[in-house]
Amino acid sequence: MFELRLLAPEDTVEIVSDALDALDALSVSVEDADAQTDAEQALFGEPGMPPPKEGWQHSRVIALFATEDAAREAATVLAAQDFFAGCSVIGVVDVPEQDWVRLTQSQFAPVEITPEFWIVPTWHEPPQQARQVIRLDPGLAFGTGTHPTTRMCLRWTASRGDLSGQRVLDYGCGSGILAIGAAKFGARDIDAVDIDEAAVESTRLNADANGVHLHAGLPEAANGRYDIVLANILATPLKVLAPLLCGYVAPGGSLVLAGILDRQADELKQAYAPYASLEVSDSEDGWILMTARL
Repeated sequence: MFELRLLAPEDTVEIVSDALDALDALSVSVEDADAQTDAEQALFGEPGMPPPKEGWQHSRVIALFATEDAAREAATVLAAQDFFAGCSVIGVVDVPEQDWVRLTQSQFAPVEITPEFWIVPTWHEPPQQARQVIRLDPGLAFGTGTHPTTRMCLRWTASRGDLSGQRVLDYGCGSGILAIGAAKFGARDIDAVDIDEAAVESTRLNADANGVHLHAGLPEAANGRYDIVLANILATPLKVLAPLLCGYVAPGGSLVLAGILDRQADELKQAYAPYASLEVSDSEDGWILMTARL
């Protein structure tokens, strides 16, 4: 494999990327060329939503090609285009052979939720101080514990202590990590639901791998009232789901919402005001956890 590396200003990133696709690039990625400098720009977006910008003021565009000739031919073709003015070719780089499985695994170390509660991939040994462990490998479903929203939800669960006798709903379960976390702290009647059947299957497999029992299914599998309702999704669907989620919370129960940027706190409070009084309970890296007692 060979990488063609380019520099492009923000307003040409999209057309250059499209041209590379048309030239049979196997993949195209865009990075901040000023990363790790004082000129670095932070761009924040939400999964499933349009990106805030197509690139950075100074963008590094990296295209992967199967052969060196294909990469160099693409560079020649691009250089002849009017839209390439202001862009430049950094070079063509040979990508060394890698043990991609080992490389991927090395990127996922154990994740600390609390000093005694950890998420540990199966290829790692748990830290000595871990008293409670969720075994979880990166997969197709969202939620491996590396994202602040997941960590905050699990921290909240850990802070409750013993959940024995508690009925729990994980709405939008992804990998099932929040439901598994509830089970690890003693909850026994747990429903984990998601609109994605792959997430439902992932949740079942992860529950089995952790030796916990829960019910995983599509959203219609949720029923009745729950002592704890967890929903780590995104702000927009959370607003739409306000009456549904609050309707699942038993009197005196807890509603726990994540996937919310700190600037979205007021709009979530407003959306839930007819049903619950939301408060910010935790924050990390620009994300917040919102909770309410009903």
